[in-house]
Amino acid sequence: MTTPAIKICGISTSEALDAAIRARADYAGFVFFAKSPRNVTPREAAQLSARAAGRIARVGLFVDADDATIGEAMEAASLDVLQLHGKETPERAAQLGARFGVAVWKALSVASAADVSRATDYAGAVERVLFDAKTPKGTLPGGMGLSFDWSLVANWKGPVAWGLAGGLAPGNVAEAIVRTATPLVDTSSGVESAPGVKDEGLIARFCEAVRSAG
Repeated sequence: MTTPAIKICGISTSEALDAAIRARADYAGFVFFAKSPRNVTPREAAQLSARAAGRIARVGLFVDADDATIGEAMEAASLDVLQLHGKETPERAAQLGARFGVAVWKALSVASAADVSRATDYAGAVERVLFDAKTPKGTLPGGMGLSFDWSLVANWKGPVAWGLAGGLAPGNVAEAIVRTATPLVDTSSGVESAPGVKDEGLIARFCEAVRSAG
């Protein structure tokens, strides 16, 4: 089995970023969503991005953001990937990819097979879909430590690349990889000691667990 790529999302400090780099994660995620405890400002993201440059790929997470908001973050942080975590349509995703000239990922909330099948709508519009857990109405769209039934995406063979998110942590990520054969894993709250507070030891253990499974 090929070792999946690793994304550590919700990085907001240089210490967390350095921990992700030391652990040889592939992607660092910066959250541009004011309601999130992991939110970073463009200025903060610029400092983190400069530290990340050439060491780890930079992903910006947005929730139904307008072009101006995304453009400001892009200019500040030199993002490599735009991750859309709201209700963005395939058309909107394609528009953003064309405008900003970077890869676009779309997170899809999953609670049923019908939710998984929505991924085919994004073929040609995004580079990757992320299957994430559906969160309760009125709460944050992600980063809440919730998981879903992995059998829904086990060995998924769709028309677009994909990744697995939602409740992944050092203690369960190896099992998730074995059960789904996901090509990418994405964690946020699973490597935190408190909401928005990344734990350097958990980041290291998560990446070790991924490589042991792969």
